Amino acid sequence: MNEQEMHKKYYRQIFDTLDQEPYAQFLGMKLVELGEGSAVTELVVQEHMLNAHNTVHGAIIFSLADYAFAAASNSYGKTSVGLSTNMHFIAPAFPGDTIRATATEEKRNNKVGFYRIKIENKDALIATMEAVVYRKQQIFVELDEQDQ
Repeated sequence: MNEQEMHKKYYRQIFDTLDQEPYAQFLGMKLVELGEGSAVTELVVQEHMLNAHNTVHGAIIFSLADYAFAAASNSYGKTSVGLSTNMHFIAPAFPGDTIRATATEEKRNNKVGFYRIKIENKDALIATMEAVVYRKQQIFVELDEQDQ
């Protein structure tokens, strides 16, 4: 079974596993969309997520981008772990804003994948991330007997 077939057949298991990520739950992040090598995550900025300048802390923006990156890179049901990221902060977000991270797979092979993530507040770009993932051979969903 190829990875696209795995994504389609086991979509619900894959989505549910990624949607229940403990750190994402802790911060209140939501997995909004999950495609083949793509994902969209959202977060409503709370008061406790601010820095000393009353704007959203960079670590919160990074976490949302990283969650989208993780979901996109694991969207085929194959365990993937981050190797590196490069983040660019462009504009602030404020309490009550809903920020959205969209991850897109640029290229992948059996060992690595390359992703671009844009983080927006409404339609304004507030940050970007470039990320590289290592793709393990391990499958994290429970396969049907005929697929093992």
